[in-house]
Amino acid sequence: MNLSFDSKEGLVIVPTRLWGPARDTVVRLALDTGATGSLLNWDVLVLLGYDPAIEAERLQVTTGSGVEFVPRIPLERIEALGLTRRDFPILCHTLPPSARVDGLLGLDFLRQHRLTVDFREGVVTLD
Repeated sequence: MNLSFDSKEGLVIVPTRLWGPARDTVVRLALDTGATGSLLNWDVLVLLGYDPAIEAERLQVTTGSGVEFVPRIPLERIEALGLTRRDFPILCHTLPPSARVDGLLGLDFLRQHRLTVDFREGVVTLD
């Protein structure tokens, strides 16, 4: 699947559909090949019907501001760039409003596929 983006903008934004126990929604995730794990803002997971506060599984994550322990929640379903994953484990962390995205689409979602980011043409392709 191909996704057009503005190569003059700061981030490559991937519209992503998520499903949870309460509802589904479309969010804006930044394509982040520097992130080993995909991540969602806490509020998005609550909207979907999850309660990150009660999740027992926590992973150590290194962020720009330090090391933190964050919940990891298996999403019912996630769909982005034409790829669908079920029971996809996603990290939960509060992002600052200045981030202007709902989370990050990381390497764990992209593995075993060919990702092409063409900045000249402004197109992302996932095979």
